[in-house]
Amino acid sequence: MNIDNILEEIRFDERGLVPAVVQDADTKKVLMLAYMNKESIKKTLKEREACYYSRSRKELWKKGETSGNIQKVKGFYYDCDKDSILIIVEQIGVACHTGEISCFFNEVLKAENEEADVLKDLYNLLGERKENPIEGSYTNYLFEKGLDKILKKVGEETSEVIIGAKNKSKRELVYEISDLVYHVLVLMVNENINIEDIKKELKGRRKK
Repeated sequence: MNIDNILEEIRFDERGLVPAVVQDADTKKVLMLAYMNKESIKKTLKEREACYYSRSRKELWKKGETSGNIQKVKGFYYDCDKDSILIIVEQIGVACHTGEISCFFNEVLKAENEEADVLKDLYNLLGERKENPIEGSYTNYLFEKGLDKILKKVGEETSEVIIGAKNKSKRELVYEISDLVYHVLVLMVNENINIEDIKKELKGRRKK
């Protein structure tokens, strides 16, 4: 990949900028719209972590540099007119500074078949809670108490799942499994294990 040749192809506007649409590699959800210049594109392609140009501050800004919500670049494309970019990322934490998963949360008309990756969204939200605690949050209570408390809850919820299954109640079992999944995701965030790690492990087992 010759970055200089790529930069020659892309059509920047009179300010030397090009808009970049950012999409989550797993959920396919559009996370944000940002702007890039030649320097930010070079940095992004070399480091494989998204870097943009701030029009308000007039400087480069690496996504997640202060919040920890970095974007690991999985794909980089420019369109047929060569004047806009699509970046496919693995989003760590949330994309929006408001704490929302995506910057596009102001719903006007929702597509009927639009589905969210609930597990990924919940995982990202838990990561945001860990980095930016909210007073009174049960999630933050678990993180504050630490690993032993989290493991205790995982054990308790596992027992509740077993009881729900023995009771032959689908509704009860779904409820208890959901509680268990939540606490397992808290454990994963606490131990810096992401959903991709689990997917890779399961894919490896399937191949075997």
